[in-house]
Amino acid sequence: MAKPLTDSEKRKQISVRGIAGLGDVAEVRKSFNRHLHFTLVKDRNVATPRDYFFALAHTVRDHLVGRWIRTQQHYYERDPKRIYYLSLEFYMGRTLQNTMVNLGLQNACDEAIYQLGLDLEELEEIEEDAGLGNGGLGRLAACFLDSMATLGLAAYGYGIRYEFGIFNQKIVNGWQVEEADDWLRYGNPWEKARPEYMLPVHFYGRVEHTPEGVRWLDTQVVLAMPYDTPVPGYRNNTVNTMRLWSAKAPNDFKLHDFNVGGYIEAVLDRNLAENISRVLYPNDNFFEGKELRLKQEYFVVAATLQDIIRRFKSSKFGCRDPVRTCFETFPDKVAIQLNDTHPALAIPELMRILVDVEKVDWDKAWEITKKTCAYTNHTVLPEALERWPVSMFEKLLPRHLEIIYAINQRHLDHVAALFPGDVDHLRRMSVIEEGDCKRINMAHLCVIGSHAVNGVARIHSEIVKQSVFKDFYELEPEKFQNKTNGITPRRWLLLCNPGLADTIVEENKLKFSAFLEKEYKVKINPSSMFDVHVKRIHEYKRQLLNCLHIITLYNRLKKDPTKAFVPRTVMIGGKAAPGYHMAKMIIKLVTSIGNVVNHDPVVGDRLKVIFLENYRVSLAEKVIPAADLSQQISTAGTEASGTGNMKFMLNGALTIGTMDGANVEMAEEAGAENLFIFGMRVEDVEALDQKGYNAREYYDRLPELKQAVDQISSGFFSPKDPDCFKDVVNMLLNHDRTPGSGPRRSSGTSPVRASSPVTGPSQIQPRQSRKRTKQAQKEAHFSILPGRQAGG
Repeated sequence: MAKPLTDSEKRKQISVRGIAGLGDVAEVRKSFNRHLHFTLVKDRNVATPRDYFFALAHTVRDHLVGRWIRTQQHYYERDPKRIYYLSLEFYMGRTLQNTMVNLGLQNACDEAIYQLGLDLEELEEIEEDAGLGNGGLGRLAACFLDSMATLGLAAYGYGIRYEFGIFNQKIVNGWQVEEADDWLRYGNPWEKARPEYMLPVHFYGRVEHTPEGVRWLDTQVVLAMPYDTPVPGYRNNTVNTMRLWSAKAPNDFKLHDFNVGGYIEAVLDRNLAENISRVLYPNDNFFEGKELRLKQEYFVVAATLQDIIRRFKSSKFGCRDPVRTCFETFPDKVAIQLNDTHPALAIPELMRILVDVEKVDWDKAWEITKKTCAYTNHTVLPEALERWPVSMFEKLLPRHLEIIYAINQRHLDHVAALFPGDVDHLRRMSVIEEGDCKRINMAHLCVIGSHAVNGVARIHSEIVKQSVFKDFYELEPEKFQNKTNGITPRRWLLLCNPGLADTIVEENKLKFSAFLEKEYKVKINPSSMFDVHVKRIHEYKRQLLNCLHIITLYNRLKKDPTKAFVPRTVMIGGKAAPGYHMAKMIIKLVTSIGNVVNHDPVVGDRLKVIFLENYRVSLAEKVIPAADLSQQISTAGTEASGTGNMKFMLNGALTIGTMDGANVEMAEEAGAENLFIFGMRVEDVEALDQKGYNAREYYDRLPELKQAVDQISSGFFSPKDPDCFKDVVNMLLNHDRTPGSGPRRSSGTSPVRASSPVTGPSQIQPRQSRKRTKQAQKEAHFSILPGRQAGG
C-alpha cells in the first residue's frame, strides 16, 4: 500500500500543477500586509487601489532580491564573458505580471489578493507602462533582456532613465494630441538607485596634445546616476540587471565664479545638465539631428563604458595590476552589442579611454575595440540613418572628432591601397561625408569599428549586404551576418494569453469587446473578424492601404446590403511622431472613416472601424490575444523585421502580409499556405522604381480604387472640412515614392514612403487548422486590386 503524502509533498505536487500552495498564499498575504503598513504607511481604512498595487509590487520584488544578489555573486565567482546590450530604448511595458509569471508566483498572488478582498487584474491595470521606447527597436531590446536572463547569460542592458517616456496619445476630434508621459509621478517600485556608482560624463572643452599624450580639458561635467531594474529569467533563479542612467548636475555646476545675485540663477541652471535624461525623442525610423539627442547618445555610452571597465578591472580573475591594467583579455570578457547606430559613440569612446587614459598603443586599442563591439542595423530607410554635422561634434565632443578622423584616415588608406585611383570608392566608404555641411555617417563608423554586423531578418540582411553596405560587404564579407528578430514567449503568450483553446480565444474576444465598448462607446460584435493593424504610423507601413481597403469594403456593403459578408471589426492603432504631418493625417483619416462607417445603419454591426488610442505594450497585451487577422503589409524592402507579426502568429491570428521583413521566415516556418501573402517582392519594387511609378495608372484603371480616393478627396469622410485630406490624396497620386531597397537621400523634412496599393492581397487559402480560420476563409473581400499568387 502506498505511503500517504506529507503536507509538504502535497504542496509540492500542487505547485507543480500550477496551483498555489497554502503556505505560499499565507506568506504572500503576510508580506502584502507588512508592506502596506511599513512601506506605504497605510492601513485598510485609508489605502487606495494604488497603495495596494505598490504593496503587491514590493511583495513580489522581495522574491527577486535574494536571486538578484546571488546571480551577481555567481557572475563574480565564475567571471564569465559578459554581454552589454547598449540601447537608447528599452520598451519594457509593465513589470508586475511578467515577474509573477517568471517566478511562478502568479497563482499564489492571485489567491492571496482574492482572500484579501481585492482583484489582481485591477491592481495590474494600475501599473504605469515603462514606455522607454518608440516601437520595435525598443521592444526588441526588452525581449532580448528577458531571453538572455532565461538562458542564464551574464547580460546587462544599458540605457537612459527618461523622466518622460513615449508620449501619451489622446485623440481629440479625430486628431492626435500628445501629452507628456509622467510615468515616474508615483514612483517606480522596481528600480534601485545606485548613487555609489555615479560617474562623471564630459562635454565641450578643448583638446591639448602634449608629449605625455592627449588631454581633454575645460570640459563641462554632468553626473550619470545609475538606477538598476531586475530582469528575472523564466523559473531559473537568474536575475540580471538593466542599468539606466539619469543625468544629475554636480554641486558646483556653474558656481565656480558666481557673484552676488548669481547664485540663484546658477542653481536654476542645473536643469540644463539634467535635461539630458528628461525625455525620449519620439521619432521612429527618422533621424533628427538635435544637439540634445547627441548629448543623450554620448551620455549613455560614456557612463556605460566607465562602468564596464570598472567591472572588468575588479573582476575576480581579471588583471589587477595597480599601475596598469592588461587589456589584452578585454574582448574575451566583454561583448558590446550596439542596438542600431544610437550608441555608435561607444567605438571612439572606447578608443579614447584605451589610448588617452590607459595609454594603450593605437593599433592594439583598435584591435581590442573591433573585437569587443558588434553592430545591429535596424533600417535601410535613408531618412533614418544617423549623419551628424561635423560642426556639432567639434563643439560638443572635440576629442572624439579627432579620433573619428584618425579612424577614417586609416580606413581610407586601406581602401585606397585596394582600389588605387578610385576616388568614388573612397567617397562611398568614407565615414565623413563631404558637402555643404560635412557630416559623420554613424552607420559607416559602426561597420568599420565592429567585428560583426547583422540585419534583423534574412531579407533585410541581404539588402544590407547588396545595397546599403555593399562596398563594405565586398571588403569584409565574413563580418556580415543575419540574426532574425525574435520575441519572448513569456510575455507574448504565457502572460497575455494563458491558453490557446477555442474557448479561451472566444473569451479573449468577449473581454476585448467589452473593453472597446467601455473605452470607445461603440457596440462591437464579438463574433466578427477582429482585423488588427497596430504599429507606429508610417507611410511605409501602409496604414493608408488599409484605409483604402476599409472604404472599399464599406462601398461594397452599401452597393449590395443583401450580399453575404463576414462581419469585420477593423482596428488600427499606433503613435505618429509629433512632427510627422502625413502620419497625423493618416490617424485623422482612420478616425474620420470610423465616424462614417460606425454610424451608418445600412452597415450595422457588419463593419466597424476603431482607432486604438495610445497604443503601447500593455494595450498590445490585450489586443493581440483577441485578434483574428494580423495586418503586416509594408512595402517589400522597407520593414527590417517586425516583431508584432510574430506576436500575432504566436497567439493564433492569421497573417495577411507582404514578403517583407520576418514575414518571409514566418511563411517558411508556418507554410506559405497558412498566410495570406500578397503584393510585390523586393525585386518587383526595384524594377518599378527603375521604370517609374505612376499612381494615376492604377487610379484610372481600377474603379473601386478611384471611388475610394475620390471619396477621400471630395470630403465624403470630412463633410465639415471637405479639403481636409487634400494633402493625403495629392501625396498618393503625385508624390508617393515606390522605394527601391537601396539607401537614397530623402529630400523632404519628413519620411516619405510608398503607401499605394501597387498590388492587392492574393486569395491564397490557409489550411483549416483551427475553427476560427474557417470564418476567415469565408471572407471573399480581401482584395481591392487583383493580387499576385505567392511565389509569382
